[in-house]
Amino acid sequence: KLLSFPLAEFLTVISHVLFPRSTMPSGQQPQKHYGITSAISLAPPREIDHQYTKKLCDAMKPFGVFEDEEELNHRLAVLGKLNNFVKEWIAEISELKNLPPSAISCVGGKIFTFGSYRLGVHTKGADIDALCVAPRHVERSDFFQSFFEKLKQHEEIKDLRAVEDAFVPVIKFKFDGIEIDLLFARLALQSIPDNLDLRGDSILRNLDIRCIRSLNGCRVTDEILYLVPNKENFRLTLRAIKLWAKRRGIYSNMLGFLGGVSWAMLVARTCQLYPNAVAATLVHKFFLVFSKWEWPNPVLLKQPEDSNLNLPVWDPRVNPSDRYHLMPIITPAYPQQNSTYNVSTSTRTIMSEEFKYGLSVTDEILQGKAEWSKLFEPPNFFQKYKHYIVLTASASTEENHLEWIGLVESKIRVLVGNLERNEYITLAHVNPQSFPGSKENRNENDFVSMWFIGIIFKKVENAESVNIDLTYDIQSFTDTVYRQANNINMLKEGMKIEATHVKKKQLHQYLPPELVQKKKRVRVSSWLTFNYLTKVQPQYLTLSHSEEPSVKAKPPSPPASSSVTTVLSGSVKPNTTSSPREEPNGLEDSVNGAPAKRPHSPTQEDLAKRHKDSEVEEGVLSSWGGEPVWICSE
Repeated sequence: KLLSFPLAEFLTVISHVLFPRSTMPSGQQPQKHYGITSAISLAPPREIDHQYTKKLCDAMKPFGVFEDEEELNHRLAVLGKLNNFVKEWIAEISELKNLPPSAISCVGGKIFTFGSYRLGVHTKGADIDALCVAPRHVERSDFFQSFFEKLKQHEEIKDLRAVEDAFVPVIKFKFDGIEIDLLFARLALQSIPDNLDLRGDSILRNLDIRCIRSLNGCRVTDEILYLVPNKENFRLTLRAIKLWAKRRGIYSNMLGFLGGVSWAMLVARTCQLYPNAVAATLVHKFFLVFSKWEWPNPVLLKQPEDSNLNLPVWDPRVNPSDRYHLMPIITPAYPQQNSTYNVSTSTRTIMSEEFKYGLSVTDEILQGKAEWSKLFEPPNFFQKYKHYIVLTASASTEENHLEWIGLVESKIRVLVGNLERNEYITLAHVNPQSFPGSKENRNENDFVSMWFIGIIFKKVENAESVNIDLTYDIQSFTDTVYRQANNINMLKEGMKIEATHVKKKQLHQYLPPELVQKKKRVRVSSWLTFNYLTKVQPQYLTLSHSEEPSVKAKPPSPPASSSVTTVLSGSVKPNTTSSPREEPNGLEDSVNGAPAKRPHSPTQEDLAKRHKDSEVEEGVLSSWGGEPVWICSE
C-alpha cells in the first residue's frame, strides 16, 4: 500500500497527521494556508482528473444523489412561502404585544437553512433542516403555540407535530410534500433584517442555551462553506463520500458512526489540504488522509477561538471527559464541540477499516483497474460474522410502534457499549439498517422492527471452552430503555424489546433469502487451490470441526414497567484460528468510574482471516462477495 502513492506525499500526510501545527522545512517557500496547516499539494488538476470526475458523477446518478431543476425550484418555492409565514406571524405577535406600527413594519423575521440542503448536497426526497429566527419580544412559547396553530390552518401542511421537550426543540411537518424540521431561536435584537449574518459570535450574547443550540447548525454549516477553497469541488466530493458511507453502513451519528456534519468536516479538511484538486482526486485523497490519521488526534478546520462568552467548548486540557473521545472531529463555530462523541471502540474500528478499503478501491480506480461503481458496492454484513444478536422492538399499534422504535434506536449504542465492555467480546458491529419483523417471528397484530449486531468473540488462551454470560449486558440496556420510556410517559401496553442470539446459518429465519445467501461455492479440487491451501494457508487443513457455540435465552426478571425483556447467556467455544491483539483503549468504565480494559479490535487482516476460516468446511472453499444488502435513503 505504501508504494501505491509517492513516498514524499505519504511523508507529508503523516507529518500533517502527527504534527498538525508544524511549519514547513527551512528552504521551502511558504504555502497559502487553508485551515490550521499548509496544504499538502497545490497541484492543479490534469485532464485525466477531470475525466475521472465525470465518471464519478455518472456512477452516482443511479443512486438519486442529484435533484433536477424542477425539484430544486419546488424547494425554493416552499421555503419562500414558509419565510412569508414567519414574517406574517411575527408581525401579528408584535401587534398583540402592543408594539408601535412603525416598529411592526420593520420587525422582520427570517428562515435560515442548514445541514445538507444549505451545503448543497441534499438528495432526491431529502428533508430540509431550517431555523426560524425572531426578535427579542417573540417568546419560544409563542413559536410552539401561535405559530404551530398558524401552520395548522394551511392545507399544504401535513403531519404537523411539535417536539418541545427535545434537547433541541423542533416542529416537524410536510410542506407540499417536502419534510421540514424547523427550529427556533430568539435573538437579542429589536428586528431581524433580511441580510442578517449568523457567523459573528456576538450574536450569541445574552441567549439561553436552547437558542444557542438551535443556532449552532446554521453557524457550523456557514463556517464550513467559508473555510473550503472551492465550494463546487467540496460539494461533489461530499456527495460521493456520503453515498459511500451510506452504502457501506457507516452513516449514523445516533448509532455511533458519523452523521452528515462530521462527514462534511472530514471532506472540508481534505479540500483544505488539496485546495486545487477536483472531486475524483479529492475522494482518493480523503481515503489516503483518514486511513493514516492517528486517532484520537482531533480534526480541526480552524484554530479554536475563545469569544469570552463563558460557553462550554471542547478542550481536553480543561475537560477530563473530552480526553476519552475516540475520534474527535471539532465543529469550527464557537462554541466548538466534538460532533462524534457517540463513536465507540467498535464503530471507530469499523470506520478505520472502511477508510483503508476505500483507499485500496480508489487506488484501483485511478489506475484504471476498476470502475467507480465498485466504491459504492455494499458489504454483505450478514456473511461477515459467525454470531449475531437480533434486537426486536414491537408494539401493538402503528403509532405506538413509530414512537417506540425511535426511542429504542436512540439507545442501541448503550447496548453496543455494554457488549464492548464484556471481556470476552472483541467487536460489536451494529447494522444501521432496521428490518421489518418476519411473520413467523411475531404475533399477527404486532408491528415489529429488527436490528442486527454482529459479534466477534475473543479467543481465550489455554481454554477449551468458556461460559459467556450476556445477562447483565442485555438487562441493563432494556432497563435503560424502559426507564426512559417511563420518564417521558411513552411506555404503553404492548411495547416490548427482545434480544436473541443467532448463528449466521439461522439468519434466514429473520431475513429474506437474497440478504443472507452466499455466492456459489466452489469445490477445493483443483491442484492450484490445493497448492494454495497447503503452501500459502496450511492452517486451513488443520481446522477441527468442534461443536458450534451455543447461546440460549433464559427467562429474565422483567422491569416493573415492562412485560417482556430477553437476556442471553450460554457456552461459547473460542475461535482457535486467530488471536487479536489486546490493548487498553483508555475509556472510562461508566459504571464504576475505573478505566475499563477492552480487547483491541481486530485488524483488516484479522477480520479477513476469520472470514475465510469460517467458510472452509469439509474441503469446500466459499468464494468472496455477496448480494447487495440495502440502499440507504437520505
